[in-house]
Amino acid sequence: MDRVELEAGFKSHDRALFVKEGWIRDPYISRGSDDWFYLTGTTPNPGDSREQSDPYNTGLGEQSLVGWKAQVFRSRDLIDWESIGTPFSLKDGIWYGADRAAFDDSDLEQWRLWAPELHWVEEMNRWALVHTSPYPLKKANLAISGSDKVSGPWENPMGTAIERRHDPSLFKDDDDTWWLIWGATTIAPLKPGFTDFASEPVNIHPAGNTEKMGHEGCLIMKIEGKYVLFGTGWSTHMGRRGSYNLYYATADKITGPYSERKFAGRFLGHGTPFQDNDGRWWCTAFYNGNVPPVSRVGIQDRDLSETAQTINQRGTTLVPLEVKLKKNGELYIRAKDPDYATVGPDEAQEFE
Repeated sequence: MDRVELEAGFKSHDRALFVKEGWIRDPYISRGSDDWFYLTGTTPNPGDSREQSDPYNTGLGEQSLVGWKAQVFRSRDLIDWESIGTPFSLKDGIWYGADRAAFDDSDLEQWRLWAPELHWVEEMNRWALVHTSPYPLKKANLAISGSDKVSGPWENPMGTAIERRHDPSLFKDDDDTWWLIWGATTIAPLKPGFTDFASEPVNIHPAGNTEKMGHEGCLIMKIEGKYVLFGTGWSTHMGRRGSYNLYYATADKITGPYSERKFAGRFLGHGTPFQDNDGRWWCTAFYNGNVPPVSRVGIQDRDLSETAQTINQRGTTLVPLEVKLKKNGELYIRAKDPDYATVGPDEAQEFE
């Protein structure tokens, strides 16, 4: 998409916009106090030739394109993006020092840094970065930047207490308490400065027949006075079959009880809902399939259950969201682009 088309799309807020090329999974966008939007995610190491030779690498297994350094990009307008390099790597995390032998005795080519998120911590005037890793250790990191820039030297205030937490995320509540979210789904409040857990973890889940939000990519936001738990899962409830979707549930307390699981959007799995400079909601989307992207023609009625399939191109796509509080007090969140808003025929859960 050229700039004119993107500017028109941001203004109309009614269709998906492809804003950045480049292999990425789990794209996470946050806004800093400097009014820059920061984008990170599961990325290759810079310069990996496989990004050209194997453009639709699944990011899984020994042939995975995923690297061990977190690439970060920034933009003022969500259109023009510039790289700020790889400010964080597995060597900056707690485990590189705590269990150095595991790193020294492993194949560097197999080191993986998954699903990094950047969160601005106003009271510390610092950035917090969380991520998970499958190798050389199945562990997570929670690191704090060395200044108000996304840069080191990084501190690891929780030490090894962070342990193994799949797809960790952070949420700051109205009382200034920070919560760690991981798995699908466990949450726990953190002590000031992220030094440790303030109390025992609590498991939360949607009501009804769907026991979990999905299997990964869970995060919490507070919207219109409601706690919103987002989660990711395959439409068929079977691994890498169908479309990779985003779901949500709402509650009046962070610990629940939560509503039934609701549908936010097809092909939006492990995306980040966020607001632009005008307060409009968008969600990141990315390529996650076993085959190259499929055509959007007739996609709303197409059963994708044969294998993992998506309409998303490789890179970062932004999909507009409708977010509103209904008269009955129910929070409604749904993609606005019809190809993302429509529940596919391969969806195992029935939605109203």
